[in-house]
Amino acid sequence: MLPTQGQLQRHLSQQFQRLYRDQLDHAPGKITCQIIDEKLLLVIEDSVTKPEQLLIKKGESELAEQVRGDLSTALRPQIIELVEQALNREVVDILTDATLATGRTSVVIILSSPPELRPAAKAS
Repeated sequence: MLPTQGQLQRHLSQQFQRLYRDQLDHAPGKITCQIIDEKLLLVIEDSVTKPEQLLIKKGESELAEQVRGDLSTALRPQIIELVEQALNREVVDILTDATLATGRTSVVIILSSPPELRPAAKAS
């Protein structure tokens, strides 16, 4: 049976939590995940790792930004694999941005086509 949109979004949020924990040894805060047509949108709260926080505290925010960019690049293949397995769709593009001051990271993933979803139950 096909998953609902909510089930897929929860599953992806959990997978991104695990990815951060396993690869960056960091537990991010809340992850908001939305699937809109062929787009997957994520907002990751408290995404700034301890090394990045240390650099910012030492006044090295430019270096912290560089580290953040390098981490995004390093995680890209794993993000693609995670999303393609979960949604059974090819990832066409990934756009990421982080605001170190607020600790939020946004990820926009463009898919080859919308994922197959079970229609939501009608509210009565």
